[in-house]
Amino acid sequence: MFFQTLDDKAECVGIYADGELFFDNFPSELSHTWKPTVSLDWAADLHCAWIYCGGAALMDASPAELKEDLERTSRRFRAYLKSFKIGKINLRQHCFFDLVPADFLMEYCELKNKISQHVFDTREKPKNYDHLLGVQKLLQTIKNRNLNLDSTNCKELFLASSKRSAVNSLLNGSHHVDYNLFGTVTGRLATNPLSFPILTLKKEFRKIIRPHNDWLLSLDYNGAEVRTFLALLEAPQPQYDIHTWNITKIFKNEGITRDEAKTLFFAWLYNPDSNAIISDYYDRDKVLKTWYNEGTVHTPFERHIKVEERKAFNYLIQSTTADLVLERALALDKMLEGRQSFISHIVHDEIVIDLTDEDRQLIPDIKEIFANNKIGTYLVNLKCGKNYLDLKELNL
Repeated sequence: MFFQTLDDKAECVGIYADGELFFDNFPSELSHTWKPTVSLDWAADLHCAWIYCGGAALMDASPAELKEDLERTSRRFRAYLKSFKIGKINLRQHCFFDLVPADFLMEYCELKNKISQHVFDTREKPKNYDHLLGVQKLLQTIKNRNLNLDSTNCKELFLASSKRSAVNSLLNGSHHVDYNLFGTVTGRLATNPLSFPILTLKKEFRKIIRPHNDWLLSLDYNGAEVRTFLALLEAPQPQYDIHTWNITKIFKNEGITRDEAKTLFFAWLYNPDSNAIISDYYDRDKVLKTWYNEGTVHTPFERHIKVEERKAFNYLIQSTTADLVLERALALDKMLEGRQSFISHIVHDEIVIDLTDEDRQLIPDIKEIFANNKIGTYLVNLKCGKNYLDLKELNL
């Protein structure tokens, strides 16, 4: 049965289905929708048109015969949003369906049903659909929970007027992270315009992000993209810092520092014209021969990205690494189900968990789950602290 949710907040439960609005006693066998939200349990066999069409806007996915009606209802939708803004009504604190007429909800949702039907009739199900659906569910859960922003003991951030203005803007702006699953070609997460800017936040401002529980636990891969390169080559993973390993194996201990080795390596890695490094350990051509053909990168996560050969290696490594992290985030989210600890946010190859004291004994298991991904076992950097800036290394 086709249906549409009426709000994207967990506490605002309502759907449109079969020509009616439901706020309890939902019809059984709800199966096809445009874009589900955390306000409703997601069935394992749920079909989401928004994912089928790669995150396209509703208007872009609409058949020509529905565009005029959609534009008319969309104008009405935007008018409601504008009135809420003028009236200083915070939609994070109210259910959308309580603020607009029922006839509008029914008309708009029926259009979404018809557009969803059109998508299912004209698009094939993506091969990585289950992965994308699981990630979107997690991202919606993250969006539904505000970050704990607190400037206590952050005096240094208020001494300069420019920093003071930036911090106040953060404190007075959105406190939730609203990720865009389809914000980049490679699958790396982006954020939507009204989100807290977690992906572009200056490092010093991380101090205002505190845990809701007791700790922030950070996990990231040591040299994530380099290790993905090795994994795609089916080469052994060094059991210590990848850049220190490169100094010995690639640069032959030529008296360079770790930072210098890292800079030199990445300058070579993504420059197809560079021959600065010649090594049996790193063979870009071999990787491309396996994963790039007929102008398309094919990743282990069933992404198919059309790209010129010059950029193909870059896209392959970045896309694969992004999906590895997201896939591990799903595994960690499942592990934490039913506990007070939860995934707070994701920043590139880093996952940050808001951890309770009682779950501290789970840290070794959390680290192991994160380390063992789909294509290999990566070395993990583990840090913990009382705010997102002052994280101390954990050696487990």
